[in-house]
Order: sequence, then C-alpha cells, then structure tokens
Amino acid sequence: MQISVVIPLFNESESLPELMAWIDRVMQANQFTYEVIMVDDGSDDNSWQIIEQLKGSYASLKAIRFQRNYGKSAALNEGFKAAQGDIVVTMDADLQDSPDEIPEFYKMITVDGYHLVSGWKKKRYDNTFTKNIPSKIYNAVARQSSGIVLHDFNCGIKAYQLKVVKSIEVFGEMHRYIPILAKWAGFKKIGEKVVVHQARKYGTTKFGWERFVNGFLDLMTIQFLSKFGKKPMQFFGLVGTLFFLVGFVSVGYITVAKLLQPETSITNKPAFYIALTAMIVGVQLFLAGFIAELINRNAPDRNHYLIAEKIGW
Repeated sequence: MQISVVIPLFNESESLPELMAWIDRVMQANQFTYEVIMVDDGSDDNSWQIIEQLKGSYASLKAIRFQRNYGKSAALNEGFKAAQGDIVVTMDADLQDSPDEIPEFYKMITVDGYHLVSGWKKKRYDNTFTKNIPSKIYNAVARQSSGIVLHDFNCGIKAYQLKVVKSIEVFGEMHRYIPILAKWAGFKKIGEKVVVHQARKYGTTKFGWERFVNGFLDLMTIQFLSKFGKKPMQFFGLVGTLFFLVGFVSVGYITVAKLLQPETSITNKPAFYIALTAMIVGVQLFLAGFIAELINRNAPDRNHYLIAEKIGW
C-alpha cells in the first residue's frame, strides 16, 4: 500500500462526506493504493454515524472511535499505530487542508528522500490577532530552540515515511511539535511545502486561547525530554548537587565565623538561612531525579486510550 491518510476529528460531521470524496478522487486520479484512517476523538455529534455510512461507499475507509475526548495527539498516535502505507499523510477534517496536495507530498518523500515534509500555510484565512500573530511567535521560538527551519510547525497536513511514525510517540499535546520528535528520533531530513489554506466551510474552530499557553509549555517540555527524557537524574541530580554545595559552603562559612566570633549569633546571619534553604532544595531535587528515574522505567501504559469501536479491521 502506498499511502495512509490519518485524519483526527472531533465534531466534524458536516465536512466528512465532502472530505472523503475529495481524497478518493485524488487517489483515483493518481492511481495510488491507499487507506483512510479516521480517528473520532469522542465526538458528541453524529460524526461516527456519518463514518459508518461512508464505509458502505469507500472500502478504503477505516475508523477508530475513542470512548471519550483525549485530544489530537492521542488521535494521531492511534492513527500512526494503525497505518500501513509506505507514506503516511496527516490532515485535519475541517476541509482547511487540501487533499490535492497529497501527490506532491508523496513525490517529496519517495523521490526527494525526505523523512518528513510539513505544510506551510503561507497565506492564512484565520483571525490575525487570535491565530496568525501568536502562530508566528510560536514558530519563531520553535525554530530557534530546535534548529529546524520550518515556518509552520503546527500545520495539520504533513507527510512521513512510515518508519518515522512508527518510531515516535505522540502524547499530551505534542502534536504541535512532531517535527521535533522526529528529529529527536534521528530523522533529520525534514522539508517544507507551501500549501493552500482553505477557509473553514463548516462549524467553528475547536481551539481557544488556552492553546497558546499550552503550546509554549509543551515546547519547554519537549526540549527537556529531548535532552533528559531518558536520563532525568542527570538534570535533577546536577542542579540538586549544586544547591547542596552552595548550602555546604555556607555552613562552612558560618562555622568559621562562629569560631572567630563566638559571641555572634548564627541565626542572625543571612548565610544561615541560605545554607538551610539550599541544602533542603538540593536534597529535594536529588530525590525528584531519583523518582523521575523510577517513573521513567515503569510507565509502559502512559499512551493507553479506551477505544469504543473500530471499523475496517
């Protein structure tokens, strides 16, 4: 099979028939063998009923329905697990990503040899102040911190070699930074393609202002995990040791001062409180690193989701 199209969705019943017909039309025109994997992230409209109806018309359609809403990262992760095509394409279900882009993405992966190609919505139809400007800030920070030259890290339409999606784990809200996860896994040939951004045709956006705060927190998390995810003790242990040494040196200073001036009260000196605080913080950080090591070695089920139903398997 040449292509797997993974589509996470939440309450997108109106757009699904048009989207599926559009994908099928593109695949037939280019004679691609393909599958479409829709992951219903606990929709509370009739999205799942629409998918069941579409299955009768499209043999290539497969679907997974979560028991409840887990988020886009969870939906992508399950879709990646299920994908079987040589190339995996992701796109949003709201018709703002054009399936007409798929043949060029396929060429960039198979002919040009990219591990991952991300879309770039150079001209956007989103609100300037609530989406466009914050996105530019996000992407600038992500470029600077990751060293990956992309203009739109969070673009919904991307293409991957199959081995890339099978090598990464998308959890929490990390879908925004999949290129960074891929680079972290050793897939460094990452490209970019300017794509057409369609104006939203049905419904409203599912993302609010909180996504901007979460995005920066996620970027900090992923940068930390890329360096210390497998060795948290190296971070917490180092910082804890430094704090403990500051406290130890302060204790030495207090001891010497007391010997030289026996009449001086130790508790009147700032160094006493610095020493006490630093040593306590140092021990706590060291213990935090030790606990993180234990959690890291014993957390095999952190990406486990309740699946209510499947179609096509």
